[in-house]
Amino acid sequence: MGQMLVAGSEIFTVDDLRALSDLVSATWISAAGADWSVPAGTLEWSCLATADHAVDCVYAPSFFLASRRTDNYPAAGGDLTLGASATPEHIVESLGIATRILAAVVNETAPDVRSIIFRRPQALVGTPGDFVPRAAVELILHAHDVCVGLAVPFEPPLPMCRRLREHTRRWPIWGAEWQSLANTDDPWADILSASGRGTSERTS
Repeated sequence: MGQMLVAGSEIFTVDDLRALSDLVSATWISAAGADWSVPAGTLEWSCLATADHAVDCVYAPSFFLASRRTDNYPAAGGDLTLGASATPEHIVESLGIATRILAAVVNETAPDVRSIIFRRPQALVGTPGDFVPRAAVELILHAHDVCVGLAVPFEPPLPMCRRLREHTRRWPIWGAEWQSLANTDDPWADILSASGRGTSERTS
């Protein structure tokens, strides 16, 4: 069994994920007529490819948790992106599906179950509730990237961002010794900065 992930001081909930998914969906739909072939923020990927990847990152934790594996990611699941022929509407539909699947898997899983949540730098296992922010970190950051590229506002609620920041504070995604994740009155800025995204790119 992999090493246990360190729990945070606050919980990012399934309801938070649903609210985030709804916000991202509404924002992306509002910009459906824009040019989604442009780069997503500072990424080399297009806005369409980045959004597609973000949704895939919401599907993936469902498979990780449902697998009950503790040593490595399961072979099942794989790449659930829609590809270059997808439309923004397809991406948003897929996000809704992915969100509902993850919520159902988390809610169906007994609290004492442990499954792999990260495989690098070593195998780490988490509780069912940890798979919700696992998806949310990818979704919120890539939603930001897409919105920067499309030049549309994206400002997730600060209480939601605070719960996400604190739940994941000691996770390996924020670098060695978790020193990159600040603790200010602006948790969204803290998340952006810790991910290597400059707050000067922030959309509002």
